[in-house]
Amino acid sequence: MATRDYYEVLGVPRSASDADVKRAYRDLARRFHPDVVDEREKPAAETRFKEINEAYMVLSDPARRSHYDRFGTVDGQAGFGGFGPFGFGEGGIGDIFDAFFGGAPGRRAGPARGADLRYDLSISLEDVLTGVEREISFGHLGQCDACKGSGAEGDAGRETCPECRGAGQVRSARNTILGQFVTTSTCQRCGGEGSIVRTPCKACRGRGRRELQRSISVKVPPGAETGTRLRFAGLGEAGERGGQSGDLYVFVTVAAHDVFEREGANLRCVTDVSFTQAALGAQLEIDGLDGSVPLKIPHGTQNGALFRLGGRGVPRMRGGSRGDLFVEIHVRVPSKLSRKQRELLEAFARAGGDEIEEKSFTKKISEAFGG
Repeated sequence: MATRDYYEVLGVPRSASDADVKRAYRDLARRFHPDVVDEREKPAAETRFKEINEAYMVLSDPARRSHYDRFGTVDGQAGFGGFGPFGFGEGGIGDIFDAFFGGAPGRRAGPARGADLRYDLSISLEDVLTGVEREISFGHLGQCDACKGSGAEGDAGRETCPECRGAGQVRSARNTILGQFVTTSTCQRCGGEGSIVRTPCKACRGRGRRELQRSISVKVPPGAETGTRLRFAGLGEAGERGGQSGDLYVFVTVAAHDVFEREGANLRCVTDVSFTQAALGAQLEIDGLDGSVPLKIPHGTQNGALFRLGGRGVPRMRGGSRGDLFVEIHVRVPSKLSRKQRELLEAFARAGGDEIEEKSFTKKISEAFGG
């Protein structure tokens, strides 16, 4: 009979999926393994660790879990027999290695993939309108031409590593209170390659890669925005030991414009008009991103009024029509007036019933004598 509820031991509900059970087991196993706790906590950790493994061996096996759910026992037995104190069944030893050593023994790392590269490309807002093609140049670790990536000089080639005998990994055993654990680690002599170079290539010093310069043409599509990413597969750094090359990513930045502010595919700008143009209305010519645009403002236009010019923005990234241009009106108020202008404005103000500032006696005398 089970002395404790196995679901309670792993901290999962009875409806937990197999993935939930495995995840809970691995988390608890890492936490309570006697080799990772303080000396004072080892006795309690050993007991807890045994409970965790016993619970997992039951709940990870569909037949045993079904029997346990129905009868509260494990095939009528308190233990599992034939598997030692932890009852390692199918998949159990692999889970232990995954939990503590990063994988089961005998695995050998393949050729390492080359690193990805990033290139930052700045374009203007005018470039966004039609797209642009640029030639870029960058340094990268490429395959050594002299040794074709082998790292060996001439026909010397590579030979089996004497330390790991070609496995790329070395095994070591350690005894613990729970038994003997065999771990594998990357061979330090060959770096996991399984072979070594007796006569390194002089051009790359045996690394199989060296710093090279590359130039390519980059086409930035119309409508590109800051943050647009262009991927060039296989143009990153060369992989180690003949591994796959990384990719090149070109990140686009659109420089700020002196006149226009961008909002997606739309543009926004501010244009000044005089007081009389705003009051009487006017036909204006607005400098757009790709030429002048006519804009008619009606009489009585207020400061801050916004006018929309359809299709005069920038293209959308995924095709379709262009965005719009929004023009904000800024009414200029003259800082200085001639005598005639002031008289006309005062007459205009009186006709509208507005109160105006009366001239001081000193200012009237000054104007009378041409001051």
